[in-house]
Amino acid sequence: MIKNISVIKGDGIGPEVIKQTIKVLNSIAIKYGHDFHYKNALAGSKAIEKFGSPMPEETINNCLKSDAVLFGCIGDPKYDHNPIGMRPEDGLLKLRKKMNLYCNIRPIFVFPELYRSPIKKELLNEVDFVIYRELTGGIYFGKKGRCKNGEKAYDYCIYSKTEIEKIGEKAFKAALLRKKKVTLVDKANVLETSRLWREVIQKISLDYPDIDLDFLYIDNASMQIIMNPKRFDIILTDNMFGDILSDESSVLTGSLGLLPSASIGDYKSMFEPIHGSYPQAKGKNIANPLGCILSGSMMLEYFGMYKEKNLLDEAVKNSIEKKICTPDIINSKLSSTTEEVGNYIKNYIINQ
Repeated sequence: MIKNISVIKGDGIGPEVIKQTIKVLNSIAIKYGHDFHYKNALAGSKAIEKFGSPMPEETINNCLKSDAVLFGCIGDPKYDHNPIGMRPEDGLLKLRKKMNLYCNIRPIFVFPELYRSPIKKELLNEVDFVIYRELTGGIYFGKKGRCKNGEKAYDYCIYSKTEIEKIGEKAFKAALLRKKKVTLVDKANVLETSRLWREVIQKISLDYPDIDLDFLYIDNASMQIIMNPKRFDIILTDNMFGDILSDESSVLTGSLGLLPSASIGDYKSMFEPIHGSYPQAKGKNIANPLGCILSGSMMLEYFGMYKEKNLLDEAVKNSIEKKICTPDIINSKLSSTTEEVGNYIKNYIINQ
């Protein structure tokens, strides 16, 4: 099978984790007779420096022409005080909107061999849930600005029934293949947008009588993720709440570096680790590539390559069992480099 993949390495540790992911994907391609063509595109700080934009039109066009996008991470403290629209992170928001990547899927799982969480171990047994985060609406994309004197600011949060329906259907269909439970996280006691979410999701639930639907306010959900994470199967929520909850959930795994994500659109999709650019680790060969590699696994599933995905996941699990891990998840005296982790997973796949 031939697949054209746009690759955005991004900033900080992005190029390092992308390098290992492509190495692993190439081992899959060799083993199963696929042909992956990669086309590099600039975004983030490097794009600002070269094109004066964090997301050039050339990059967007490349992504729209590809079968999928593999994304590293973007962000650079150097540009933190740039005006709105000229920060590296603004480029990612622009790409999500242009590609209509409305559904962000973030699986939260715990490797029992790797207990690094500050949460009690007994609370983490069998934790396995997925966050479905709406990605192209809400407060991140609403009108924002300041009044003339600069002493008042505003951010509008706007959602339509159609936007909620699209991701709601995705979440309920996913629940049918799992433990048949959807939890809508909102703030319906305060926010009108949340009340609309409840109305729409309750109506959708009528078409899925086998799905158990419940509701949690965002503050309670934040506590429950720490106190009783096993209660969740599918968490469905809006853009901002999903951003917060998925980062919080990384505490269960012990490291942001372990978690992948998929951003699904009507025609194209993008795959990226949930971690940031981690500039402090840039060039030190210590960044954890597993979140990016597992994002590559989600891309294989998107391509319908289920055997390939299962082997890649098996290789990652084996690397953890053998303690071939970066310093964020293992004692630094025993840790491996970014490169060594990628090489181990690549060799495992080839030798199976």
